[in-house]
Amino acid sequence: MDCKDVYLREFVAADLDQFHSLTWQPEIHEHLPGWNVSKEQREEWFFNYELPENEMFLNAVAKDGDIGELRLRLGIILKGKEEFIGWCCTGIKDELPAPNREIMFALSKEHRGKGYTTQAANGIINYLFENTNVEALIAIALLENLPSNRVLQKCGFDFQSMIELENERYRYFKLNKKRILN
Repeated sequence: MDCKDVYLREFVAADLDQFHSLTWQPEIHEHLPGWNVSKEQREEWFFNYELPENEMFLNAVAKDGDIGELRLRLGIILKGKEEFIGWCCTGIKDELPAPNREIMFALSKEHRGKGYTTQAANGIINYLFENTNVEALIAIALLENLPSNRVLQKCGFDFQSMIELENERYRYFKLNKKRILN
């Protein structure tokens, strides 16, 4: 998925080390609790869940666009350098009532403030609304994570409410397909 200065592509085996390294950047794991796991755990998830589920997701899109509860994990790749600089994903947020298809993202500290995250988020939003049966997306951002809150607003998400999950306070956003395609 071309997103101007970056593009999104499904994870490949060669992404594992960079992906794992990014999850340990304090600027990322302080806003994405639970993502900074051991290398062994990340490798198990990567090869046994993330890569196979990406394939299932893309097969469902090719078949009829009915993605059900499948997840898609995409790398954010810097054009020209072909560098894995972050990720943009979608999946079901079980803790929230339907519709609860979430988008989430993270970007390396070296590449922030350049619009790449907004480009990537818009890329996955457009892909989901144009190629799947998704009618609405949600996103949450920790209160203190001002950059993520701004990205969500730039992408057209509407603030819904404040929520608490696992003793953390989040802003809860929603975006309807009708708003984007009209």
